[in-house]
Amino acid sequence: MKIRVALLTMLVCALFAGCAMAAGLPSVDELKAAAKDTVKEAVKEGVKEAIAEATKEPEKKEAAFHIGIMTGTVSQSEDDLRGAELMIKMYGDSANGGMITHITYPDNFPSEQETTISQILGLADDPKMKVIVVNQAVPGTAEAFRRVREKRNDILLLAGEPHEDPGVISEAADIATHTDHIGRGYTIPLGAKKMGAKTFIHISFPRHMSYETLGLRRAIMEEACKDLGIKFVFETAPDPTSDVGMAGAQQYILENMPAWIEKYGKDAAFFCTNDGHTEPLLRQVAALGGYFVEADLPSPLMGYPGALGIDLSKEQGDWPAILKKVEDAVVKAGGGGRMGTWAYSWGYTTTAALAEFGKRAVESGVLEDKAKYVGSAKALKDMRVAYDEFCPGAHWGASYFIEASTGVKNGHFVLLRQDTYVLGGDYLGLADVEIPEKYFQIRMTPASK
Repeated sequence: MKIRVALLTMLVCALFAGCAMAAGLPSVDELKAAAKDTVKEAVKEGVKEAIAEATKEPEKKEAAFHIGIMTGTVSQSEDDLRGAELMIKMYGDSANGGMITHITYPDNFPSEQETTISQILGLADDPKMKVIVVNQAVPGTAEAFRRVREKRNDILLLAGEPHEDPGVISEAADIATHTDHIGRGYTIPLGAKKMGAKTFIHISFPRHMSYETLGLRRAIMEEACKDLGIKFVFETAPDPTSDVGMAGAQQYILENMPAWIEKYGKDAAFFCTNDGHTEPLLRQVAALGGYFVEADLPSPLMGYPGALGIDLSKEQGDWPAILKKVEDAVVKAGGGGRMGTWAYSWGYTTTAALAEFGKRAVESGVLEDKAKYVGSAKALKDMRVAYDEFCPGAHWGASYFIEASTGVKNGHFVLLRQDTYVLGGDYLGLADVEIPEKYFQIRMTPASK
């Protein structure tokens, strides 16, 4: 605008130049110089206006609704928390007009359940809150969800890796997700066979075998091995919580692996139910032979860094980079093609996937008839898609939990398993395997304990 005015000024000056000379007004040259200065100034101002317009921050649009996420702290469950940080990066912090509100439960959550409950209730006080995700769903989550439901039936309540029994959390949460202990009872022996194993060694101790999920999985594994033509062997190792402690339990694995390899052969696959046993087991499988399909709670970070001396400080949070570095170390140690894992962390993926699932559910309108949606084939598919979203290259299998005592499907409790990746190899395709119905009918018996 200012530039057009300046040009018009020059034109007027030219038209009246003769008259101006006759009247003793400024000369034509003087008028031209003045006009030139005017144009320069106008151009300068015009450029400033253009730059200001181009760099002007767009007006912030407030999120239409909020998603509350509760996780542990960095010291308690870092992967879970990093998943929440990813969602804030994607959708913004509600404090700044974004969608995500993130809080953490106390590190000493077993004895501070009331604090956890009050924090979750605080999320529900936000009138724009439409989804609440708790991962891990520590004790107190079910009670908090019950209280939220009493005052707000419009909030979708999602629980990741619940610490409370399926029957308890399912009565309060709309949907809870857990690693698939049932399906993996079949897919882990199947993966061992695909890798070349002829014997499957299950290592555990009485305390773990008294847990319904672990004892039932052991029973399924034994039946699966029988059906797959693999020999099943149960070996007892010390409980790290016993008098021997973690150091003694790990030493037992280190010292007994050579004898187990000699006894069962290098075509034996090893599996243990305790995280502490995993590291020495991996170290010996890499060095001595045998197979390792995946850990009890699989992740590239489970056992491998300690077993093979891998420094992952620079790769923190970058799962493809973490997997690549672990894979290189395994191959270098001689374990390529014999050792596997899940490519992505369960905790990280669960936080992000549940939040994404909730967001899509609200935006699609399926929650207008929530009772019809929860427990449906569509909800199961949508959950699987949400988990796949954050694991490029990997894949997830999903199914509803079947109550062991009744055989009835629990539509509020979803079991998930990620495809197994063989380090130095490829994915085994286990996520797409349909679990034979007979394995859902197996019950935990005294022989399973």
